[in-house]
Amino acid sequence: MSGTGTTSERVLRGIPVSNGVCRGKVLVLSNREQTIPHLQLSDAEVPEQIHRFQEALMLSRRQIQALQHHLAQSMGATDAMIFDAHLLLLEDPMITEEVLGAIQRKRMNAEFAFQQVTEKYSAAMAAMEDEYLRERVSDLKDVTSRVLNNLMGCLDEGQLGSLSEPCIIVSQDLTPSTTAALNKKMVLGFATDIGSRTSHTAIMARAMQIPAVVALEKATLEIVSGQYALLDGFNGIVILNPTDQTLFEYGQLVRKQLSLHENLRDLRDQPALTLDGNRLLLSANVEGADDTEAVKVSGAEGVGLFRTEYLFLNRDTAPTEEEQYQEYQRMAEALKPHPVVIRTLDLGGDKFLSHVNISREASSFYGWRAIRFCLQQPEVFKAQLRAILRASVSGNVKLMYPMISGIHELDQANALLEQCQDELRRDGVPYDHKMEIGAMIEIPSAALAANALAKRVKFFSIGTNDLIQYTLAVDRMNEKVAHLYEPTHPSVLQLIHTTVLAAHQQGLWVGVCGEMAGDPVMTPLLLGLGVDELSASPAMVPQIKFIIRRLKMPEARELAEFALGCECGQEILRRSQNLARAVAPSLFDY
Repeated sequence: MSGTGTTSERVLRGIPVSNGVCRGKVLVLSNREQTIPHLQLSDAEVPEQIHRFQEALMLSRRQIQALQHHLAQSMGATDAMIFDAHLLLLEDPMITEEVLGAIQRKRMNAEFAFQQVTEKYSAAMAAMEDEYLRERVSDLKDVTSRVLNNLMGCLDEGQLGSLSEPCIIVSQDLTPSTTAALNKKMVLGFATDIGSRTSHTAIMARAMQIPAVVALEKATLEIVSGQYALLDGFNGIVILNPTDQTLFEYGQLVRKQLSLHENLRDLRDQPALTLDGNRLLLSANVEGADDTEAVKVSGAEGVGLFRTEYLFLNRDTAPTEEEQYQEYQRMAEALKPHPVVIRTLDLGGDKFLSHVNISREASSFYGWRAIRFCLQQPEVFKAQLRAILRASVSGNVKLMYPMISGIHELDQANALLEQCQDELRRDGVPYDHKMEIGAMIEIPSAALAANALAKRVKFFSIGTNDLIQYTLAVDRMNEKVAHLYEPTHPSVLQLIHTTVLAAHQQGLWVGVCGEMAGDPVMTPLLLGLGVDELSASPAMVPQIKFIIRRLKMPEARELAEFALGCECGQEILRRSQNLARAVAPSLFDY
């Protein structure tokens, strides 16, 4: 395996997605499809491989017993007995003796020998007529995966909660639910083989202020657990076994960033005001009420995007109406009089639930998701709508629907909202009768129908991530085409411009809550295009405010006029970068 056992410095390059520098030991997460190395051993290496195998068995046994104990306490001894079969398989003398024989006689490394033996037994059990034995195949596969992970120093995503020391996570990819569950005290940073700047993994990394690099391609094959690494989230670099000179240079970079951080912290209570007096509303994107303190510390004026789907992840049942109400009410109360814009459930795409029957479609980003799912699951949708309505009396709550493609969906959603209002009124439950209702503009058809949609809502919020993806037919999760994802593509900018014009003609305000809103390079361009609000992760709010307060609107409008008349997205990007660097050079000094 490349990189194993070497102490020389080595640099892997990917895409930077979350700023920051960290260093520490690496932990490689298990990739169920990874290739198990087949090494030919010398006689002298055999004892060490036997020792590794026996240690992996003992560690696996301790892990299973710990799980069994936890389950017995939480659900009862009967439920905990499901792990008895796993323990029996670990202690099966036929399997262990055959593995030891393969190591000794065939000179196989422990992980390859164990995989070969367990695959043979799995195939034999699956072919048997005895139903009980056939059902044990899944147990054997689970045990096999655990032992192989321990042999190779890997961890399953589901075991991230058991980390005992800070580390840099390396994985093929991280699901949104896994990323959301990361313990920031134990995860210094993470790097993935695949991904893009706008993947949900990257978005969550920025929200959690964890340095991250994606699209390293073969990091999980070239890095092993226990190696020492430095991760540079500014430049998209992972350095294995960094030298003292490299550590010194990065120490200087960290000092510069600390100085900038102090300057940004001083802006917390300052308004997002351009040099010539134009006021912008600067909000934060959040996943739950626990993010309230981060919103306040960032200097944001409320929440521009409450991603409610994260309340539904990492649990066995959907949250009740009361649970949702408590979550929304807590944030509204804590941030009033600042607005809290709550987006209704946006499931599908790359976010799925185990307790709701959403199938993983071949083209899930174009399938049954977001408002489409909600309109066909009215009881789930109405429970959320009622919870939001009830919370509206506790603060400045606004509601918006995701993935609206035209007026028919919007009318249907509003009809269900009216039903909920009637029910609450009938039951004597208070709600804000003047709560603003908005629509997300993230499908080209919605931007093109913005004039009609503007007659039915009070505001628009442009979700640039999906708008770009759908306009350019680029799946941002697909590393083969992610490079075609281009925020400054002329077609994308024309759709944003069309949306802003339609909204302003109807007296509506327009926000941007996608990743373009959290990119300082895009800030002058979006201001020039006429948006009224930007909503970014709390970590990025200070940088966006910093650049707004150094801008003048004439130069922003000049950039936008150039962009709307330009045929080349790369040229628009260069102009945007030049203006951003000119007005706020310290933001880009790394």
